[in-house]
Amino acid sequence: MIILSSANLQKDIEDQLKQSYQDLDFLFYPDIEAAADDLPRADVLITYGEDLTEKEIEIATNLKWIMVISAGMDEMPFEAIAKRDIMVTNARGIHAIPMAEYVMHMMLFVSRQTEVVLEQEEAHVWDRSPVMNELHSQTIGILGAGAIGKEVARLAKAFRMNVVGVNRSGDHVEPFDTIIPIENLAEEVGKWDFLVSILPKTDATSNLLDKAIFTKMKHSATIINIGRGNVVHEEDMIEALDNRDFHHAVLDVFNEEPLSAEHPFWAHPHITVTPHLSGISPMYQPRAIDIFTSNLDIYLNNEKTYTNLVDPKKGY
Repeated sequence: MIILSSANLQKDIEDQLKQSYQDLDFLFYPDIEAAADDLPRADVLITYGEDLTEKEIEIATNLKWIMVISAGMDEMPFEAIAKRDIMVTNARGIHAIPMAEYVMHMMLFVSRQTEVVLEQEEAHVWDRSPVMNELHSQTIGILGAGAIGKEVARLAKAFRMNVVGVNRSGDHVEPFDTIIPIENLAEEVGKWDFLVSILPKTDATSNLLDKAIFTKMKHSATIINIGRGNVVHEEDMIEALDNRDFHHAVLDVFNEEPLSAEHPFWAHPHITVTPHLSGISPMYQPRAIDIFTSNLDIYLNNEKTYTNLVDPKKGY
């Protein structure tokens, strides 16, 4: 069996795989272009996903399984994959720890006016007037009650926050205090101090957060988006912040990335921009490969209980 990686894996991970599976042949490449000549030989492909097109699927005539070491698969050629009946698994859940920590960091950043404090430090100004708020007893609404949402909820509860989760069904999920169905968002959002979106890019989530939602929010509320940029109607958000419909937005994802240097988000006084880094961690690849090796053992034993199995016809 030939396992090909186009994911530019860390050297220690490559060595560990070769040592643990000495009967298998591993081919490691920095990207899909470098791997092109060996793609027709590969039984299994380890990839970040965004480098795959229909062309690569056509070339990889022996391919039986794709392991995507990412959670988002927006650009995957699923139609071509489904036609070939190629199995797909991904690394859903590995971002939970760094992304949840990012959310907590940004809630504290806003509530403790860190940006103002840093500006005062740079100007050598001793001013104790900026209002310091607590997270304790604040209400956080989390759009998306999967692995990342659960970890955000767990940390938020440690700060004694009131934690509301939002999913499609409204069925209760631990450790949330309350779960509401997504169709109730507009009537519930006005009760929240923080709205955190971890939603994926789908037709149903496109521009979900628009003027109709922004105008119902608390004037003191903050939005944090770490899911996908399409969830936010950008023009409506700028208008809402200009009108002070809500207080602040922390945005790590955008409709178009990289965000243009001319985009109005950069200069807006009530928007904090970060360059899609909430999920970055030195543990990213090790956690993803842990999922892969667990599934590889199942694959080699002809079992069917895979972790994070993806339906190519649905794209998730």
